[in-house]
Amino acid sequence: MSEWRRQIQRIIDEIDRGILSGNSSELTLQSLSARLGYSAYHFSRRFREYSGMQLRDYLRYRRLALALRELRDTDRGILEIALDYGFSSHEAFTRAFREAYGLTPSDYRLHPVPLALRTILRPFDCYLAEHTERSDSMPASEVKTYFVTIPAHRFLHIRNYESIGYWDFWQKQSLIPGQDCETICGLLESIPGKLDDLGGKENDSGSGQVMAFLNDPAGRICSWGIPLAECYGVRLPADYDGPVPPQMLLMDVPEGEYVVFEHGPFDYETQNGAVERKIEAAMAAFDYAASSYRLDTAPGRIFYFHHDCKRYWKYVRPVCRK
Repeated sequence: MSEWRRQIQRIIDEIDRGILSGNSSELTLQSLSARLGYSAYHFSRRFREYSGMQLRDYLRYRRLALALRELRDTDRGILEIALDYGFSSHEAFTRAFREAYGLTPSDYRLHPVPLALRTILRPFDCYLAEHTERSDSMPASEVKTYFVTIPAHRFLHIRNYESIGYWDFWQKQSLIPGQDCETICGLLESIPGKLDDLGGKENDSGSGQVMAFLNDPAGRICSWGIPLAECYGVRLPADYDGPVPPQMLLMDVPEGEYVVFEHGPFDYETQNGAVERKIEAAMAAFDYAASSYRLDTAPGRIFYFHHDCKRYWKYVRPVCRK
């Protein structure tokens, strides 16, 4: 599985290079699958398994995502941009852009609001649904904000309605037989197929284990006075049918749109508090009114929280269109 992710990452990078160079002949299903030594059928099936979409859809969304940056950051003509990114005409580009983002390229250029780029999660950064710069290239002082689409998956977890914060969560869980940190993390480490598992070990990056906050489907009120439960678990493929430890819950998470607040790598011992204040300020200051989205507090929507000082600190918050 790890090797397949590396191969898919290489193909994703090659797709970007092919789009940017204008070499469309390199971006066919047959050409890309041949580079990995697989049949077109096998490659297509596995690509969809990991990305949640067909290769042709990813190519279209990726062309649109790169063209969008040209619309936003340059004064080049729309037709010129359309042709450079593989669209046959101004009309074809406008039609695809409107279907993906809900407005025309001209409207976007006039009012460049945040848009969900709707591309796949990176194999080595499985929380994002778009191809973004590596987080370790981001200045430590910057908090990036962007929209993503996360494909349907399952979330295996424990939850607590009384805790407030990571340390308080584990203190309260330790009072429940079989739900202490060591037991739960050990069980989750043994679960196969975790979407975010980079092969890391204890106290290392990429174990696939994440904190989350759940808008409780039953409306149960937590100690904060709102229907929200604090969770800890792992994300799994939508078709996961493996073991479920008896003290854990397995829920289906449908495909959804999210806004991400991300800070790059930092030194935990000297910068953790400052980074926390910075990212919380960015979330508090974010202007939802300037986008076509609002925070989604509907029952069953989930907030993911990723604290990995070697890669990033980020909040992934559910949104829906206004």
